[in-house]
Amino acid sequence: MRPFLLTAGRVAGGGTGPPLPVETQVVATSSGLRVLGSLAFEQHDIVAACRRPQSVAELAARLRLHLNVVRVLAEDLCAAGHLAVHVPDARTAQDISVLRRVIDGLRTVPDSREALRDSG
Repeated sequence: MRPFLLTAGRVAGGGTGPPLPVETQVVATSSGLRVLGSLAFEQHDIVAACRRPQSVAELAARLRLHLNVVRVLAEDLCAAGHLAVHVPDARTAQDISVLRRVIDGLRTVPDSREALRDSG
């Protein structure tokens, strides 16, 4: 399915502020877990996957969704109170091991052809 269909043509950060940084940690709230059964497809998958905190990049890779789709849907879920955002400490964001994990996660996100970026 085309990414713009999942977000109704919206782009990350297209609303009230900049897009969620890829290293931003998101976690399901108790409210999100309560309404899990009533959420639609990708939103359900995002909240279900966020029972433990993880970065937006890790979430996109895990669910094999386009990074900006995850950003838009995560922003929607945060606004609805179904996800909580934990912005990492600036020192952590500059830690090379954290950056390496984010890069590795981004490499596992499929491109628009559903091929992994690192596969020839």
